[in-house]
Formats: sequence, structure tokens, C-alpha cells
Amino acid sequence: MRKHNKVTIKHIILTTLCFAMASIGMYGMLALSSDSSQAVSDQTEQQASGSESIGENTGHSTPTNNTGFQMTAGDFRNKFNAAVGKYRLNGLAITRLTMNESSTDQATSTFEYAFNDELRMVGVLDADEQIQEIKLYGTGNVNEPTRGVLLTAIATLILTTHSEYTYNDAQDVIQDIGLLDRDVNQNEFDGMTKRDGFQYGFQVQNDGTSVFDITTVE
Repeated sequence: MRKHNKVTIKHIILTTLCFAMASIGMYGMLALSSDSSQAVSDQTEQQASGSESIGENTGHSTPTNNTGFQMTAGDFRNKFNAAVGKYRLNGLAITRLTMNESSTDQATSTFEYAFNDELRMVGVLDADEQIQEIKLYGTGNVNEPTRGVLLTAIATLILTTHSEYTYNDAQDVIQDIGLLDRDVNQNEFDGMTKRDGFQYGFQVQNDGTSVFDITTVE
């Protein structure tokens, strides 16, 4: 009975993802027809005390190669918010990134941001403060999944890594991962695709947590 419940829950999650992407795609195309972009609204969300944060006035990176993210945490925040403003994705704008310096317990520096109680993002930096990896975690009540915001955040992350992409291109990446396939394995989903120097993956874990991951490839 417990195994059957897990299969049913994942069936609900992945079915909801398909429906959400269809709706999001239509919204994205409507947004593209607008000549002007809505400015990203200011937010006053507070971060935990004692953690360094990155706000609006952030310097840009000066990459030395033509592969990978080629951006610092500050660059990422600015590009992410630009995509949010362009497609009018209200509620996803990043205010301040919480920075975690490397230590004896943590080999590399990271940055974090919580969009809400059920959606958070973690980025990994290299020694030159350039982004190496980004992960998006979607949690919450698996019996009543609301994955619309998760899918929108995934599409926005894809648009952030490729400034020349359109919303339809982001949907194509999600399609390539396998999320929209009718014969998807709903018991243990683990999909991946590679596009233009990046690897995109999505996994539904046993506890119902959805994990979207972006890494660079040679």
C-alpha cells in the first residue's frame, strides 16, 4: 500500500507539471507580444542575520573563457530578474542572495535564495567566484502539489543561462528532459538533457522533493 501511494503521488506531480507547462507556455507567448517590459517590483524580504548578502549594486564578472555560466552571483541575480521582468513573472524577483563563504566544512562558496517556504535555490561558486552549478528544490505537501511556480522558476533559470533563448526555447529544454513525455517513468523519474554547454536535469526523489539542476559541460 505504501509503495502504491508513492507511485500515485508521483503520478499526480508529473501530471500537474505537464498541465502547468502548457499554461506557462501560452502565457510566455502572450508576454512576448508586448513591446514593453514590466519593471521588477521591489521587495523587502529579510535574510538571516550574520550572512553576507548581495543586493542591487553588484559588479559584473570578467570571464576569461567562452564556456560555462560566465557570471558571478551578482551577475546571475541581475540576469534572472531581467528575465522575470521581461516575461512579467510576478513573485519570482530575487531581492538579496545569501552568501555562504567556504570553510573547513564547506569546500566551496555558495549562495542561496528562498522564493517561498516550498521553493529554494542553491548556487555553487568556484575559486574565482564564478558559478559552477545551480540547484532548485521544490518541496511541500506532496499530497497537494502546486508545481506551477516551480516550472516557471525552472524556465526562468534556463532563460538566465541563455540570454538569447525565448520562452519557447526554455520549454524545448524541459521537453528534452522528458518531463512532458506521456510514457515517463512516474515511479522513479530522473531526466537529463545537454544544450549549448549546459546539462539540465530534473529528479523526483522518494520523499516527493523535486530537484532541478544546471551544471556546465565541456
